[in-house]
Amino acid sequence: MQALEAASEQAGVSTDALMENAGLAGAERIQEQMGGVVGREVLALIGPGNNGADGLVIARHLRRWGAEVCCYVVRGRPVDDPKMADALSYGVSVRDADDDPDLAMLNAQLSRAAVVVDAILGAGRYRPLEGAVAGVAASVNRHRRENGGPPVIAIDLPTGVNPDTGAADGNTITADVTLALGCPKVGIANFPGAGYAGAIEILSIGMPAGVVDDAGLDTDWMTGAAAGGLLPARPLDSHKGTFGHLLVVAGSRQFVGAAALACQAAHRVGAGLVTAATPASVYPIVAGKLTETIHLPLPEDGEGRIGAAAAGVIRGRMGGYSALAVGCGMGMSDGTAEFVRRLLLDGGDGPGAPSVIDADGLNNLARWGDWSDGLKGEAILTPHPGEMATLTGQSTASVQANRLDIAREWAERWGQTVLLKGAHSVVASPDTSGRRCVLPFANPALAGGGTGDVLTGIIGGLLAQGVSGYDAARLGGYLHGAAGAAARRQRGDAGVIASDLLDWLPAVMRDLRRGVLGGAGIKRK
Repeated sequence: MQALEAASEQAGVSTDALMENAGLAGAERIQEQMGGVVGREVLALIGPGNNGADGLVIARHLRRWGAEVCCYVVRGRPVDDPKMADALSYGVSVRDADDDPDLAMLNAQLSRAAVVVDAILGAGRYRPLEGAVAGVAASVNRHRRENGGPPVIAIDLPTGVNPDTGAADGNTITADVTLALGCPKVGIANFPGAGYAGAIEILSIGMPAGVVDDAGLDTDWMTGAAAGGLLPARPLDSHKGTFGHLLVVAGSRQFVGAAALACQAAHRVGAGLVTAATPASVYPIVAGKLTETIHLPLPEDGEGRIGAAAAGVIRGRMGGYSALAVGCGMGMSDGTAEFVRRLLLDGGDGPGAPSVIDADGLNNLARWGDWSDGLKGEAILTPHPGEMATLTGQSTASVQANRLDIAREWAERWGQTVLLKGAHSVVASPDTSGRRCVLPFANPALAGGGTGDVLTGIIGGLLAQGVSGYDAARLGGYLHGAAGAAARRQRGDAGVIASDLLDWLPAVMRDLRRGVLGGAGIKRK
């Protein structure tokens, strides 16, 4: 952001203008979230730097629109502060932490406020919270725990979050919404910082056209607009062959539902044809759940898992398929590992179609030490953190501590797209540009069996329609997350099951095509 602000200055838009734009955009969003501000009390916590100046601009506009605004200055502003002078000229009241040693004024304001604006510390140099800042932050958090409110809207970052790493001070203010200015910071994409940010929204601050594009940023925050632009076209003169044929290799006697979920997800995102390749004894059960799907029963072992000989059956038919999805509910054994080796690692040019490999597809691959060298063709690997640890030989904790860089490093090493699942999933491209994308979803409602199978089917269905690997991964992850967000709004944090996502996928895609979804699958007014 420092570089972008400097580039904006050179292009004729001053830092002060960006600050005014940010404050106006923030005030407009706060007014919208409050459903109007006339006569309502707003408490703005003001810090010493640019984040505090943004807060003062917000306070001025909210007061101008009829709110009763109190700015509580947590740490000293400059003596000659034009943003403070402007706020005072509109009738904003000001309190100073230096005059409130026992925080009695702060607590009184917290009791009256309809909303708290956290504008103490933003994207400047990170430092642990201490002194008045630590005391104010702790008091805000304590008041909310004990009284259930008021809601907190953080400007750019919650105070206490390291903008570069996501590390968080013990007194970090917990926000309900974070309004990221210009570009979201890495600190609210990584945990634990992301856990303090609440819902993340990006506000334009009026940087000149081309400044962001010219900066060469290699990490994107996925938005609804970007996702909508990646959806495959649906021509009026199309037919089932237009939208490809996905082969889903999945399931075992123990995990019958995995194949069904993946196939249904592929249908829901528009794949023209879907074939389920499942163990022969599982086929009748899966067929009973899938009306629209074609079926390919496979040789199996004595425990109902796909047998090694099944690789020959599939390879002989691969010319009829546009894409391949492998691994959901497949189980692990010597036979499944040999099946995966023969299907994905042996045979010259590999399967001959782009693939998405998930779950036990990855676990079985990991049994072959040179798997990344032998994997042919374009593949998307979709590990959860534990699977990523198995594939890389690292601990799950180390994977989680550095998700952005881990995803990029191993995508480049393996030469394949990686979607590292979890809260704020990361998609990394294998090309030398080091492109990464963060998906704006952290949803406890998706912490249940089968949701990963739905994601695999979504990505496979997009691959079948000709979407490239990196785009299929980031679009598929976005559709999955937006459908999960919709299911959560309907059913709450608990009680959502994987099949609930299937019903929401068409509606999510419809709204993306219409341009009415925001960055986290939230309908715009």
